[in-house]
Amino acid sequence: MSDFQLLVVAGTHGNEINAPWLMDKWAVHPELLNTNGLRVAGVIGNPQALKVSSRYIDRDLNRSFCSVLLDDPSAQDHEVLRARELLDLYGPKGLNPCQIAIDLHSTTSCMGSSIVVYGRRPADLALVALIQARLGIPIYLHEGDETQQGFLVESWPCGFVIEIGPVPQGLLQANIVEKSRLVLEASFDEISKIKSGIARFPKQLIVYRHLGSLDFPRDVKGHVQACLHPEIQGKDWQPITQGTPLFLKPDGEIIPFDGNNFPVPVFINEAAYVEKQIAMSLTEKETIAIESEYKRDLKELVR
Repeated sequence: MSDFQLLVVAGTHGNEINAPWLMDKWAVHPELLNTNGLRVAGVIGNPQALKVSSRYIDRDLNRSFCSVLLDDPSAQDHEVLRARELLDLYGPKGLNPCQIAIDLHSTTSCMGSSIVVYGRRPADLALVALIQARLGIPIYLHEGDETQQGFLVESWPCGFVIEIGPVPQGLLQANIVEKSRLVLEASFDEISKIKSGIARFPKQLIVYRHLGSLDFPRDVKGHVQACLHPEIQGKDWQPITQGTPLFLKPDGEIIPFDGNNFPVPVFINEAAYVEKQIAMSLTEKETIAIESEYKRDLKELVR
């Protein structure tokens, strides 16, 4: 039997309840998910936060997988301890090692079904290229942001995030569960094709590369002074131009976008990002060639 195993994490954030519900039902009814013969380990990322429907207990679990925290014995926050536990259990050198990690999330933003990858690891890009070619979903390439580090999937040799939205935090919604299932099953199928040697890689991958984030207007005490403008609410993945209304003050004053190059906003008005001082992130469309070494790196993992 092959040593290859795939890790699926749901409930990394405890107030995102749709993927954990799917995982719980799958544990009882294995026919709910077609794994295409793959060995799959399913786990709830932050069960304590899920119990109280909170994003986290002490800190964001999906920012707790950085070496600065993992290697510091004095770092004893709940989520840091959980990150170490997950690595001890399912990390590449863990008791039940996995080579690829898929992290299931939902969002309050109008992102639809999308994928997030962190940086340009060849295996990551080759794998999401297969999924994009099959489903046509957008891919957000998050890189170059020093304020956002320590993402879960970066601790595995290959991995990506599935984002489904919009859905309010803490709300179970049938269409979100179903979309999560469909993207997950398509991922299983493409990985099984790699394993069988029949995967047909596309020549290129289209991503939306992270440029930076915009915060809400705030006063000197940090209080938000303007709402998101109605004209941009729900317009994720749609380019904006100089003068596009971004924020609306109580007195009716409009704060427009003051920039060039037609950036594409994502995670617009994501509820969880207010504490991170992010009203939206701006991206730029980019095409990446899928080189032969990308495919090789991925195939070496899926054996």
